[in-house]
Amino acid sequence: MSDDQRDQTPAEPAAGAPAQPAVSTGPEPEPIRFFGTTWVNHDGGYLARRAGVALGALALAVIGAFLLRFSYEGLEIGNVGSFLSISVVVLFAIASSIAFVKTWESFGRRQAPSSDEAALKGLKAIGFIGSLIAYFLRCFAEAPGEKLRRTEYEHASAEFARRRSSRTGNPAARRPKRKK
Repeated sequence: MSDDQRDQTPAEPAAGAPAQPAVSTGPEPEPIRFFGTTWVNHDGGYLARRAGVALGALALAVIGAFLLRFSYEGLEIGNVGSFLSISVVVLFAIASSIAFVKTWESFGRRQAPSSDEAALKGLKAIGFIGSLIAYFLRCFAEAPGEKLRRTEYEHASAEFARRRSSRTGNPAARRPKRKK
């Protein structure tokens, strides 16, 4: 047997390892951060997780706001001037609003691979309060990103069912078609 033929033979499963089923069961749902795949059937503590994520996001946003306030008070104590103090407040307000909008949009659609999301990472880090508020508000309706993933999962499941139902019998056992 040549080296090329050995490379093409399938590897045998390791001893004690369960064999993979030959028949595919369909597409697997994509897990969501903090929720795993509990969003599919709303089981496994889904509502408790939604409440926990909402409260956690709100608590972190409040803590972040206090930290920004302490930073602002540090600028006031340092007598840096009103222009710099106002500029810092405006910068954080704008960054938070942009982070909120971008985070909210990311729940509804996938970002293109060549999008400017990588360039906005720093701005979203500065406006972290906006992202946390977006998570908090989205948890009232669904898990953040659930609607997008559910649409994709249902589409993939329907495609899988359509492909599976169109198959009839064993294609190797079919008789060849007669030529006319």
